[in-house]
Amino acid sequence: MKQPIRIAVLISGNGSNLQTIIDHQKQHSHEYEIALVVSNKADAYGLIRAEKAHIPTEIIEHSKFEHRKAFDYALQMAIDSKQIDLVVLAGFMRILTPAFTQHFLGKMINIHPSLLPKYTGLNTHQRALEAGDTEHGLSIHFVTPELDGGPVILQATVPITENDTKESLKEKVHQKEHLAYPLVIQWFAQNKLQLKNNQVWFQQTVLSKPQQLHHLNDQDI
Repeated sequence: MKQPIRIAVLISGNGSNLQTIIDHQKQHSHEYEIALVVSNKADAYGLIRAEKAHIPTEIIEHSKFEHRKAFDYALQMAIDSKQIDLVVLAGFMRILTPAFTQHFLGKMINIHPSLLPKYTGLNTHQRALEAGDTEHGLSIHFVTPELDGGPVILQATVPITENDTKESLKEKVHQKEHLAYPLVIQWFAQNKLQLKNNQVWFQQTVLSKPQQLHHLNDQDI
């Protein structure tokens, strides 16, 4: 019988996506386990969520390192010590060095609050509103050295209405995030996902475009 894969979740704050992953994992413990939660901020509420679920935690504060490479190396050592199969960035607010991303290439995913390639970086909800977009959403992608530029695995869209604010749009996207992220982790655990030649392979076939959450049927979710 196949052993559950081991994942590490990296956070910087509240950890709402972490909580949905924790809740999902309880129902899929035969497929994956959360072996480590790491935060670069000691006061991140996500650490409390992890401790309540009896998940090992580690705090590696970036402010205590002289430069980015030293921080990333410490982070890499912490992850490698736990024999991790997949690194999950869940609101981890640090730009990672090329050496770090290369080390975990094909084994690290990120969730970004926009329909990539639109709006890499920060303030995505406000930027979508200011551009007059009619839809917004999220992208889950493999992490590569290019910021928010790795191949996209799955996207979910939400409509933008004339009454939407930055806060209401953020909440709409969050609701989709909580469905989408555990699903992609499960796909990886089931060996359905690979990164080859900077392309996403899903069930042994190259994805010509990202999966769309609303196109998936109940058996996929």
